[in-house]
Amino acid sequence: MSTSDPASVPSSATLPTPGQRRAARSGQNAWSGVLFGLGLVAFVDEAVFHQLLHWHHFYDRGTTELGLVSDGVFHAISWFATIAGLFLLADLRRRDALWWPRWLGGVLTGAGGFQLYDGLIQHKVMGLHQIRYVENLLPYDIAWNLSAAVLLAAGVVLLVRTSPARALARAEAR
Repeated sequence: MSTSDPASVPSSATLPTPGQRRAARSGQNAWSGVLFGLGLVAFVDEAVFHQLLHWHHFYDRGTTELGLVSDGVFHAISWFATIAGLFLLADLRRRDALWWPRWLGGVLTGAGGFQLYDGLIQHKVMGLHQIRYVENLLPYDIAWNLSAAVLLAAGVVLLVRTSPARALARAEAR
């Protein structure tokens, strides 16, 4: 059949609705946001705490030179995550399946999850570095981990509120 044949062109009843496209790509919306959020908060950590304030390096258990190299590797990996998230975002826009609230839920989840991992695992369990090298770390640890938990909780709430089942229910209600 040729494309000019009316029988070969799908009717509007067979085209997926925006809600159906979003529901079908809900995982990609979430993961795009998670990668972008992870990269974003890692960039902020690197730029503010490593470079501007000089509070720590990614790896502080060696020489200053090793700390700087570890910062470079950390920075490169965070940008790979950011770029991957943006490629997924561009694909969602191309497919007209971008769902901003779900994507934002992913961003907050990625940012909070990374920050909480950094504060608990890298700072406390592995001892790679501390937030700041001062006598009383407790206020810094509380602020860091509490802000991470708030970001993570907000992201999870948004992801739950934008589940694929809810997207389809909203699309069918219209």
